[in-house]
Amino acid sequence: MAKRRQRRPRQKSPTVDYRDDEGNVLTLRQSLSAGTVRKLAEGPASPATSQDDAWRRRQEMLFERLAVRWTIADLPLDDQKMLLGRYRMADAATQEWVRRTIDEHVRRHIPELAE
Repeated sequence: MAKRRQRRPRQKSPTVDYRDDEGNVLTLRQSLSAGTVRKLAEGPASPATSQDDAWRRRQEMLFERLAVRWTIADLPLDDQKMLLGRYRMADAATQEWVRRTIDEHVRRHIPELAE
């Protein structure tokens, strides 16, 4: 039997909690891997992509990569598909709060991604 190489356990990135006016808490990773930073820094996939589509996709990618947990009305969500679905169906004010929070978080903790 071939020897199997054991994987090192992934080191979890530290997180930061952000609370909105209603008491909901968004937990974001404090750092990202170099590969993820490179991927997020890439431009649109094709020249046909509109500026708005590229901006929206980047916002979703940032949310996907950074969001660890989102506690809304004392209900914690930590499944990535559920988190993204909740973000997509949030009202405009909530999405704006999330975007501002992520922008502030990126400027503070991952400045190489700041626009």
